[in-house]
Amino acid sequence: MRVVAGEAKGRPLKAVPGTGTRPTTDKVKEALFSMIGPFFEGGTALDLFAGTGGLAIEAISRGMDRAILVDADAKSIEVVRANLKATGFESRAEVYRNDAQRALKALSKRETKFDLVFLDPPYRMKNGAELMATIEEYGLLEPEATVVLEYDSSYEYPETAGAFELQRKAVYGEIAVSIYRWRPETGGDSQPHEEEDSNG
Repeated sequence: MRVVAGEAKGRPLKAVPGTGTRPTTDKVKEALFSMIGPFFEGGTALDLFAGTGGLAIEAISRGMDRAILVDADAKSIEVVRANLKATGFESRAEVYRNDAQRALKALSKRETKFDLVFLDPPYRMKNGAELMATIEEYGLLEPEATVVLEYDSSYEYPETAGAFELQRKAVYGEIAVSIYRWRPETGGDSQPHEEEDSNG
């Protein structure tokens, strides 16, 4: 694994030992960022199931000002810190060991708002829509914020949820990625979206 593009392009990233964490492959990461960016002019990102920290690190490398990375696993937190150090992004990131719901509650008390959120929960979990509802309820998003949901491609998420609208969906074998835009002003009026199957 490496940083694909931007300021820290080519820097190698450590993986989390064992099989409990499934990092986003460089191929999927590159495709994902081509859908949402690919580069940013500032802003704050949240990586709620950080794993190796690869997604948030990629976002910082491509122009995000800062990121908050959360994971419940101690080994993951250790790897996240090592990867931030290796890329020189320690001063632009905050790292917390916590579960997702508790982390969201804590962030709401700080009145933090995000432009980009990564939700890549373990595949057995099908609670992406619930997490998005919590993020919305806690007022954690800037208008037009992007939420990236990565999940088992055998599962289907709705095209709209609250003020979230599905913009793009792509399938890479067993992995599906859905890109949502938060549009509180439109009341969730659905816009046309593109769907891709990238198995080939």
